[in-house]
Amino acid sequence: MSKKLIPKAAARLKGLLRQRDGALTQQLVLQPAQFGLGKVPSRLVPDNTTTVICGFCATGCGLTVHLKDAKAINITPATDYPVNLGMACPKGWESLAPLQATDRALTPSLRNAQGTLEPTDWDTALQTFCLRMKAIQHQHGSHSVAFISTGQIVSEEMALLGALTKFGMGMVHGDGNTRQCMATAVTAYKQSFGFDAPPYTYQDFEESDVIVLVGSNLCIAHPIMWQRVLRNKRKPEIIVIDPRRTETAVAATQHFAIRPKSDLVFFYGLAHILIRDQWIKPDFIKQHTEGFEEFKAHVVQFPPEYVASVTGINTEKLETLARLIGQKERVSFWWTMGVNQSHEGTRVAQSLINLALMTGNIGRPGTGANSITGQCNAMGSRLFSNTTNLLGGHDFTNQAHRQKIAEHLSIDERFIPAENSWAYDQILAGIESGSIKGLWIIATNTAHSWLNQQKTQELLSKLDFLVVQDMYHSTETAQLAHLILPAAGWGEKEGTFINSERRIGLVKKISKAPGQSLSDFSIFKLIAQYWGCADLFQKWSSPEAVFQLLGRISRGQPCDISGILDYQMIDEANGIQWPYREGDQLSDCHRRLFENGEFFHPNKRARFIYESPRPVPEPCDAEYPFILLTGRGTSAQWHTQTRTAKSAVLRSLYPAEIYVEIHADDAKRLGIRSGDWVRVFSRRGQVEAQAFLTAAVFPGQVFIPMHYATANQLTLNSMDTYSRQPSYKNCAVAITLVNGGKKPSALR
Repeated sequence: MSKKLIPKAAARLKGLLRQRDGALTQQLVLQPAQFGLGKVPSRLVPDNTTTVICGFCATGCGLTVHLKDAKAINITPATDYPVNLGMACPKGWESLAPLQATDRALTPSLRNAQGTLEPTDWDTALQTFCLRMKAIQHQHGSHSVAFISTGQIVSEEMALLGALTKFGMGMVHGDGNTRQCMATAVTAYKQSFGFDAPPYTYQDFEESDVIVLVGSNLCIAHPIMWQRVLRNKRKPEIIVIDPRRTETAVAATQHFAIRPKSDLVFFYGLAHILIRDQWIKPDFIKQHTEGFEEFKAHVVQFPPEYVASVTGINTEKLETLARLIGQKERVSFWWTMGVNQSHEGTRVAQSLINLALMTGNIGRPGTGANSITGQCNAMGSRLFSNTTNLLGGHDFTNQAHRQKIAEHLSIDERFIPAENSWAYDQILAGIESGSIKGLWIIATNTAHSWLNQQKTQELLSKLDFLVVQDMYHSTETAQLAHLILPAAGWGEKEGTFINSERRIGLVKKISKAPGQSLSDFSIFKLIAQYWGCADLFQKWSSPEAVFQLLGRISRGQPCDISGILDYQMIDEANGIQWPYREGDQLSDCHRRLFENGEFFHPNKRARFIYESPRPVPEPCDAEYPFILLTGRGTSAQWHTQTRTAKSAVLRSLYPAEIYVEIHADDAKRLGIRSGDWVRVFSRRGQVEAQAFLTAAVFPGQVFIPMHYATANQLTLNSMDTYSRQPSYKNCAVAITLVNGGKKPSALR
């Protein structure tokens, strides 16, 4: 970095800090134009409220923020927002609590020669960041540094990060934690439809005759969506397909408790019956799809008797379900992590897509092959993070796409990589092999959330330089860092999120970031300045300017948002679903894809894609006789509890101690009583947990919520072949009573 550049960058830093400290009151009340609103919304000043999008899950609820003296003091659900219609889950009600936590990262921290993290100033932190990353690149090549992004920050920040790292800093490899939740759905949609395109609107929950929920505990993971199901006046059949008797399964009209990882056989079996009994739509298949005859030949080998032997579901129930799907007018198929987090999740998702296509259940109200997204802005990450696809769903390997992006950004096309990035697991493998030496992690907690936790932490400790940019200094990943950059969180900055139904919603600054923390957008701009590539990002002057830039970039793509003019338009419309092209008119707040039967492949047809089932990577045996299932614990918990644990209210709604669900028959055989402490161990690690005897799991299965810090000490390092999404839902474990059932002293 040029010595002449440092004073200029330092001046930029001082200006940003002054702007941050004085901007909040102006943004909320005095000068809303800085907020991207153009004029004072009527509900902001007289009522002293404003509406924002929740920053937890991808349901994307609207929240009404109540202000006093330009400070957010309370939150209630927005009654007129088309997503949640006046409802909120516990996390939404408690959205302000994580901002007030005592472990916020208030100043940059740098690890000293003695190995201790100690506070430093921004100028030192940014110079250290740039000098050390550049030194690694100089010694080991541009491929030797990488970044891991997140579905937790706004789209404009994701886009700036991806552009900065790949166009300005010369990085090739960068992925996001969206890989952990949505990569399978993305890959399935791209292969089947030609683009990553969830087709539905939440209104479809209310308009279906049959709602098929696969690997989805909607009551717990997405409670507002479950409320939308309950608003359905068509008296729908609610079908849950899940190995575990979840809260949703109990509330459903029918529960199909298939054996773990037998889902591909199950859905091919349903296709077999539907074709055999002619409960399909030949005209739709002929006009709008390709590959059906080959798929038809494939599912011949899955007759009901065989499917029953593999899945544990008797033939009568299979026939009844197939008849229901075939004869009802509106059938919708919904899935979440039970499908996505699998060693063959892409093909399972496509088996559901195939069912929707062959029965004509797509593009109409109450239908669809519908993946439910996890993180608040995973959809934004999928389209605009510039990680595994070029900005706006373009392709790094396509020369015409690179040229288009270069022209819109006014940069030399040579700055844009012509190769795809490594995926998350490949970046970690690169650390193990020694090819990745420097890593920048933004707003995610890899040391907790990735598979085979102990090995992951060892890999992160092996890096020459680990930078963590986060709201909190206390996360497991931050504690391994050489440098911590303190970031503002949701509610302390502005931008947009895109929810599960493709709705773009507005995030607003309703609280001042504490200490010396800055928005991720400001941090990225500063790094560009210190790195010496700020000239490439002159158009990226503010989050709203970036949003408008992304709109121009998206023109002509399936996710075209060129017709959305500014933040004010989003705010006044209560969110806008993509696509919204230039010249479009917003006549309905609920819009679904494929109403015209045209898909995104060049021939406008959807494809039937299938494959023979593959065996699980780690079957049970005499030494490890139980199947470990993981998933959401309660609606009050979120991911690694980095934020939800900051709320006393939320903590009171779930067990403080890690627990394991065990079937009573298995517990009796092992001499375990409810409340006893047990040791659960796999080939990778062991966990002490409190036993909870329940009929929610079946014999031979155990369940541990994913939120607790030690849960991923057990999980297997296994990926889906096509999406490279981790398979968290199935590995072999054993259980034994520990310390006579008393809590181990180390945990007291």
